Amino acid sequence: MRLAIVTVGRLKDGPERDLCERYRERSQALGRGLGLNGPDIIEIPESRARRAEERKRDEAAAILGKLAPGLLIVLDERGRSLTSEAFAARIASARDAGTAAASLVIGGADGLDEALRGRADLALAFGALTLPHQLVRVLALEQLYRAMTIIAGHPYHRA
Repeated sequence: MRLAIVTVGRLKDGPERDLCERYRERSQALGRGLGLNGPDIIEIPESRARRAEERKRDEAAAILGKLAPGLLIVLDERGRSLTSEAFAARIASARDAGTAAASLVIGGADGLDEALRGRADLALAFGALTLPHQLVRVLALEQLYRAMTIIAGHPYHRA
């Protein structure tokens, strides 16, 4: 199963980018033996529309144009909170069902368009706090790596 993080905005050089790359490389190495490829990082430009609703709609259209058919997880503060084990089980279940791809979507500064949110198989929250885009990307990559370690029975995750 191909994994991707589809995100609005670019991540500048710096410690957040370095940390993202570290988790992405770890995931790529571990995932090969688990039938999980990636995660690819797909960056969508921020919309330049004047109103927030227009920006969200533009960004949603761009995101939808980049999604591979498969499991769609949107990251949203209004989503469900899952344990790392439950998240890993969701990824493993999709893989075992023959799902070709799983995409985690990180919206722009205005959030996600409701139509995109409604299409998601899962709206996932990393808590009720509003978090900076850079940290959400780090968290998403770390949780994908953690999910892989749980699936593999690797000692990284300590329940």
